[in-house]
Amino acid sequence: MTKVLVIFGTRPEAVKMCPLVLELKKRSKIECSVCLTGQHKEMLRQVMDAFDIQEDYNLYIMKEKQSLTAITIQILDKLEFILRKIKPDIVLVHGDTSTSYVAALAAFYQQIPVGHVEAGLRTNNKYSPFPEELNRQMTGRIAEYHFAPTPSNKINLKNENITNNVFVTGNTVIDAFKTTVTNNYIFNNAILKKYQWRGKRIILVTAHRRENIGKPLENICNAIVRIAKEYPDILVIYPVHLNPIVRETVYKVLGNLQNILLLDPLSVLDMHNLIAHSYLILTDSGGLQEEAPAFGKPVLVLRTETERPEAVEAGTVKVVGVSSQDIYRETRVLLEDINIYQKMARAVNPYGDGHASERIADILENIS
Repeated sequence: MTKVLVIFGTRPEAVKMCPLVLELKKRSKIECSVCLTGQHKEMLRQVMDAFDIQEDYNLYIMKEKQSLTAITIQILDKLEFILRKIKPDIVLVHGDTSTSYVAALAAFYQQIPVGHVEAGLRTNNKYSPFPEELNRQMTGRIAEYHFAPTPSNKINLKNENITNNVFVTGNTVIDAFKTTVTNNYIFNNAILKKYQWRGKRIILVTAHRRENIGKPLENICNAIVRIAKEYPDILVIYPVHLNPIVRETVYKVLGNLQNILLLDPLSVLDMHNLIAHSYLILTDSGGLQEEAPAFGKPVLVLRTETERPEAVEAGTVKVVGVSSQDIYRETRVLLEDINIYQKMARAVNPYGDGHASERIADILENIS
């Protein structure tokens, strides 16, 4: 039996790691345990419930207004006891969160091998996104096994002289849709459940990254106002992050237009099914750049760079920056030009076939 400890702590990690946990628990040669750091709380629990997974350990680190330093210290301190108790053969972490990096570091201190799921994403700008870019680079240095979603991620690792145990697996988020997306889905969100939005062209918006707070977020909102006023037949749906600074800006600029619907953050089930019903996506999220192409939805990235260039190369995603004029212009193109829209919508999804978890589990079964 290979003892695998899966560690994650935020909602985005959970969405991508839960399909893998389900697959690992099917395997007779693997003993899988789950540890949550609690970097997120309510949003994380929604995902766990959606996949019907119960954690074995929970660090409960979340505190109001916690700093990156506090997150790091708490995880490092609390994981030491758990790692010594379990003595796993391998620790799996995901992506680029503070949980991922610190959990990898804690495992390294115990000389436990680390497997990095969603390895090899890079912007090569350590402050954008912050702190995620350096988190994933340092996790990559610690890891023994690298599960890269795409060939270009593997190339990124090779450029850093990381060549051993690098596997191209696809992205586990595509696997998640088997659980989360259903025909004739009934939304849990009370507003979406009763809102008369079906039949309209939905523009789904998310924007909350640290580097966009302030003037960039104001620019994003101002562009959305122009679009909403010019196209009264479309409906903008914006699940607004709980960060009070984000909410203050968004509600101040967007709070009084009939065809803009501002919501609290949605459950993973509601969010994935809303993507499926949307016409196009405006986002600064990394995950949505991977999720939306699986449904044939064009994505405009509200950032100046992306660590997911394969989606840009495939034509499913376009980076438009944070200038209000640029966002307005590129959104208007997709609303007006059906040929350009269809070219993006029909581009091949570069993130795999929905079997990434199986490939990773196959590899872990053969670790001696």
